[in-house]
Amino acid sequence: MELLLVTAASLFAGFVDAIVGGGGLILVPALFAVFPNTHPATLFGVNKGASVWGTAAATLQYARRVHMPWHALLPAAALAFAGSMLGAWTVTVISPDFLRRALPLILLGVLAYTLARKELGRQHAPRFTGRREALAAASLGVTIGFYDGFFGPGTGSFFVFLFVRWLGYDFLHASASAKLLNTASNLAALLLFAWKGHVWWHYVLAMAVANVAGSLLGTRLALKHGSGFVRGVFILVVSALILKTTYDAWMRGG
Repeated sequence: MELLLVTAASLFAGFVDAIVGGGGLILVPALFAVFPNTHPATLFGVNKGASVWGTAAATLQYARRVHMPWHALLPAAALAFAGSMLGAWTVTVISPDFLRRALPLILLGVLAYTLARKELGRQHAPRFTGRREALAAASLGVTIGFYDGFFGPGTGSFFVFLFVRWLGYDFLHASASAKLLNTASNLAALLLFAWKGHVWWHYVLAMAVANVAGSLLGTRLALKHGSGFVRGVFILVVSALILKTTYDAWMRGG
């Protein structure tokens, strides 16, 4: 029964994550609910073990239909990988509790800005080209990659928002680009958890298959309906993240 429940959660998480990020919002609480007495690092390892395959599948699907600026994204993905590793190491010596309380306010700012700017992310008009685009994407990759390894919640949504706001992408191109960087940061965290022995591979296998299936469905919907649809899902996911992180920081954890 446990495997069935977490596999279903992984399917839904892959679906949401492929569109705009935020799959961890679904899968991590499900893992904690099903395995309440398990060490958190093991559940985070299982989450990464399943989700990395879904983000990789989404990246491949997007790459077939959406122009991907590989000259900028590949170095950024490498730095997201390195940043995530560094963040994961940092959390072993510095507590992320200060971020736990600040995160709902940061997300609220992201949501308010997105709602206020009605045309934000509807048109694809990159602000940079060539080396400047690569440098901007690399800065984004290492910064949010570090955040993913250090703390994590909302990583995909932060990638999407910054690709839209800073680099000038529309929501569809931003989501496609975010998937590659999120795959890299997920892989770094997975390798670290696996090295520490915090991955249940017998659960990960079925969950990964389900996550990929959900990811393919989510990607297909995003490609079919375009940036307006992705923007709407982004608003819903960030709103849910605000509620979840507020509860964790100020009610349950406060």
